[in-house]
Amino acid sequence: MAEPADSAADASRCGFVAVIGAPNVGKSTLVNALVGGKVTIVSPKVQTTRALVRGIALEGRAQLIFVDTPGLFAPRRRLERAMVTTAWSGAQDADLAVLVVDAKRGLDAETEAILDRLAGLAAPKALVLNKVDLIAKPVLLDLAQTANEKVVFAATFMVSALNGEGVADLKAWLADKVPAGPWLYPEDQMSDAPLRSLAAEITREKLFLRLHQELPYRSTVETDTWKEQPDGSVRIEQTIYVERDSQRKIVLGKGGQAIKAIGSQARKEIAELIGQPVHLFLFVKVREGWADDPERYREMGLDFPS
Repeated sequence: MAEPADSAADASRCGFVAVIGAPNVGKSTLVNALVGGKVTIVSPKVQTTRALVRGIALEGRAQLIFVDTPGLFAPRRRLERAMVTTAWSGAQDADLAVLVVDAKRGLDAETEAILDRLAGLAAPKALVLNKVDLIAKPVLLDLAQTANEKVVFAATFMVSALNGEGVADLKAWLADKVPAGPWLYPEDQMSDAPLRSLAAEITREKLFLRLHQELPYRSTVETDTWKEQPDGSVRIEQTIYVERDSQRKIVLGKGGQAIKAIGSQARKEIAELIGQPVHLFLFVKVREGWADDPERYREMGLDFPS
C-alpha cells in the first residue's frame, strides 16, 4: 500500500529572496536579522555591499536564501555599473523581491527610480519600510500608500532591522510564499560564501568603520592564505589593495596605528565566525587600476562591464 502523500503544510519549501533598495537603507542589517547571524557587512558608508551576498535561514519547513544586493543608484564608474547590473540581475532571478525603504528618507529620487523599474519585475514583491521606530505612524502610513500606488506590492511590512521589530512577521510571510521544493543547503549553513571571502569582507567592513570618509572607495581586500595550524588555530594573510601610495598611507595610519586597529577588530570577529583562534596578518599594497581589471571583478562575483 502506498504511503500517503505529504500535506501541503508538511511539504518543504525553498526559494531565493532578493533584498533591494537604494544605498544605505539597511538592506545588509535586515538580511543579518533575518538570517540570525552576520553574513554581510554593515557600514554607514554607502555602497558597502558590492556583489550578491547570500544568507540562508530556516522558517518552519521553508529554507529562505536571501540575496543582499548592492545598493541601486545612478552609476558613474565601471565598478559602480557592475554593482548596479548585479543588483538588478539578482532581483530578476529571485522568486521574491523585497524593496527596503529608509522611512526617514522616504521616497527620495533614488527610491523613486527603483519603483519605476520595479513595476516591470515579474516576481511577487514586498515593501519593507525600515527604521520605523524613528517615524510617526501617520507618516509611515502615507509613505506606504504612496509606494503601493506606484507598484503592486503583495504585502507591506514596517520593521526596524536594527532592533528586530517586525522582522519575524516578514520572515513568516516569505516562508509561506517561496515555492515548494527541496532545500538547497544543509540546515546549519548560514551562507554560501567561502570562509575566505567572508573573512575578507569582515576586514573590509573594519576598514569602512575605522576610516569613514578617509577610506578610498576604490579599495578591496583579498584573502591570500588560510592555514590550519597544529594547535587548532588558523593563520590568515590578507592584502588590502588601493590605487595610490597616498591611499596606502591612509590605511596604514600614523605609526601603523590604523592598520593595527583594523587587524585587531577583524581578527576578533573572524575568530568568532569560525570558532577558532585566528592569527591575522594584513598587508597594504598599491595596485594601480585594480578597479579596471576584469580578474578583480570575477573574484568579487561581478560581471566586468564593457
